[in-house]
Amino acid sequence: MFSRFTNIINALQALDKIYSNSEMVRKILRCLPRSWMPKVTAIEEAKNLNVLPLEDLLGSLMTHELSKQKKDDDEEKEKKKKKIVALKSSLIEDSKDDDDNEELALITRKFKKFLDSKKKFGGK
Repeated sequence: MFSRFTNIINALQALDKIYSNSEMVRKILRCLPRSWMPKVTAIEEAKNLNVLPLEDLLGSLMTHELSKQKKDDDEEKEKKKKKIVALKSSLIEDSKDDDDNEELALITRKFKKFLDSKKKFGGK
């Protein structure tokens, strides 16, 4: 952001439009997003904007940006640290029970077919 701002200011100086240091400081503070408003207010309250060098403002904003990034990184690490515990389910199959169930299912199907065939031939 600062390099773009500097390019614009230099281009305006080439067109004979010169801004004072305090005007440039105020313009930068005005263009910051809403999430930076607490920092802008703190700078306005703590420092005299008429004599604040542009480089000091830039240093202060960069320090704030780095601390915000560090805070965001720490929050991400905290989220990753929260472990989600999931228990593995295991199905212990008893092969004897499976064989008995399959045999019972087979017998049931055959019995149903037998009953259906009886109904077709008069139910005798």
